[in-house]
Amino acid sequence: MKKTKTRVKKAKPGGKQRERVVRIFNCSEDVWPFIEAYGDKKLQAWEINENANLTDKDLFSMAEEFEFTFITPRPLDPLFVEYYKNLCMVRDLEILVTKKHSGKLCEDILDDKKIMDRLIGMKKKYKRLSITSYSTSPEFLYLVKTLRDKGVEVRTPAAPEESDAWTVNFYGSKSGIRQLTQINGAIRADLKMPDGVVSSGIIDTAGIAANKYIKEGGVVIKTNKGHSGAGVLIFRKGDLPKRFEECEKKIIEILRRDAYWEKFPIVIESLIKPNPRIGGGFPNSEFLIKKDGEVKFLYYCGMRVDSEGVFAGIEIGEETLPKRVASRITDIGYLIGEQYSQDGYRGYFDIDYIAGKNGEIFVNESNVRVTGGTHMYWTAVELAGRDFMKKSYVLCENMHTLPGKKGTTFKKLFERMKPILFSRKTKEGLVICSSNLLHDGYLSYIIFGKNKKRAETLEAEMKKLLEK
Repeated sequence: MKKTKTRVKKAKPGGKQRERVVRIFNCSEDVWPFIEAYGDKKLQAWEINENANLTDKDLFSMAEEFEFTFITPRPLDPLFVEYYKNLCMVRDLEILVTKKHSGKLCEDILDDKKIMDRLIGMKKKYKRLSITSYSTSPEFLYLVKTLRDKGVEVRTPAAPEESDAWTVNFYGSKSGIRQLTQINGAIRADLKMPDGVVSSGIIDTAGIAANKYIKEGGVVIKTNKGHSGAGVLIFRKGDLPKRFEECEKKIIEILRRDAYWEKFPIVIESLIKPNPRIGGGFPNSEFLIKKDGEVKFLYYCGMRVDSEGVFAGIEIGEETLPKRVASRITDIGYLIGEQYSQDGYRGYFDIDYIAGKNGEIFVNESNVRVTGGTHMYWTAVELAGRDFMKKSYVLCENMHTLPGKKGTTFKKLFERMKPILFSRKTKEGLVICSSNLLHDGYLSYIIFGKNKKRAETLEAEMKKLLEK
């Protein structure tokens, strides 16, 4: 099959190549103030380590690239790297591993003389570097500035300029997207969020939340910018005492377990019961704002979310959502994206929704960065074509718990999954997205099927093979 991705132009003899793509998966930097505020230091270290283990999954966000440099805090399994290169037809992949891992990857790069010498030295061969990252963090912007000060021409195609970087934390926060939604709700009546308020401090928050819980039989409490389900508390009927004083006391006790509840604004919302027939109850749409400000729609999907609000994965395909819902969340995404673009944001963002009863769709939050489905999108474009949503049904999980107490190796898993591994000929099958996570007992995967039923059949077959 002929490769569809853009090829790097060959340099003239003695001349420089146009650019070198560099990828930095700075996941922990996106929520560093939140991680830093963990009351439990062991949990903090675990969070940083887990984020580092997600690094090799991010290779699939680069599935459309022929040649690039990948900077990681964690060594990658050579067998997995070869699997990725062969699957996505990558001809030149350079992997640079920082000598230390603090959680702030861009700072670790700056402190690593060998890597910095390599990046600065690239200006001899390339006219410029095109650097992308998981998130536009202050550390990332400082790294870019340092390289430019060293005489390296750097392009950041998926990041705002430093003067507009406030948009990342503002619109990526629970309070920021709530403010934007309330303002624009006057323009579009179906642009709304669950009823709620923004509070600060544990005592005030507990009082407001207890009152809402007793009146409505449920409440959701969110820190301003959490991560992977942390910083979200969902209380349903029967979870808390019925009397106000006891309910308030219990909430205070729970909030005091982690320091971040005192450190950041808190959102208290009504509990919406999701309709599982509409994208699993949690529709989503993702966009990319280009450097010129154009808002580009990438895909809509249904999210896999557990009862505690923890994101697991997504499903993409025309069967995922009713057409009216797909159209509505796409239109709302464009409306919000235009505001982001006007304010200077550049890069990826998505909008999470909750599908309620009577056809209501509520904006839940916005991730203003690379998302949990970005790698799946680019893998689908590469393996199944740009019109994959019309021809395929694609599903993924980022951290599926493996059976048994022990993890496994990529080599063993690869051999076991051979019967259902993705085939470029049939455009169906399983893609293994991480080797690092296997050691901790998790499988990150993408499954392609010609329709939803076929994809679910392949997923069931995968689980049977895992049980063996």
